[in-house]
Amino acid sequence: MKKVVIIHGTKGSPESNWFLWLASSLKESDFTVYVPKMPTPEGQSLDSWLSVFHTEVGPVDSTTTIIGHSVGAVFLLRLLESLDTPIHCAVLVAGFTGPLGIPEYDELNSSFVNGAFNWAKIRKSAGEILCFSGDNDPYVPLAQGLEIADNLGVTPNIIPGGGHLNSEFGYNSFPVLLKRVFCCIVSDKLV
Repeated sequence: MKKVVIIHGTKGSPESNWFLWLASSLKESDFTVYVPKMPTPEGQSLDSWLSVFHTEVGPVDSTTTIIGHSVGAVFLLRLLESLDTPIHCAVLVAGFTGPLGIPEYDELNSSFVNGAFNWAKIRKSAGEILCFSGDNDPYVPLAQGLEIADNLGVTPNIIPGGGHLNSEFGYNSFPVLLKRVFCCIVSDKLV
């Protein structure tokens, strides 16, 4: 059974944006889907998120796909750095690599972005990597999403007018993401 995990962002929840829509769509195809509630904003840190992830999701392996939105994508990068067993597919949506210039969010996200990323280890820890960014994201500079894709050697999926790819910009569903994720999940390319 293939496992899919969807990780929300700062001040987010499993019920926000397109997460439940995507989870429901994938469950219809008999995938096991987890959408854990991460501590935010109270108690938000990389360590607390890792603890919740390991408790609620359990071990991951070459049949696992993980999708992260915003700081959830940054969390996924840090998780990939720590894995001994590679996952099947990593999907980074509106991800970033450093401060955003929004003091409240920069403080909440600091433990996720402090220190350099081990791009080689991240790349080695995922069979396939998909990156999505809006070309007019008011929170995450496009340059940071492009930096992630460049460092991982993948072609970014730039969504015209997509903003932060959240409900604020009309993304209560995300058919393009579903199609790409489904193709990634059912591909035979295992790590």
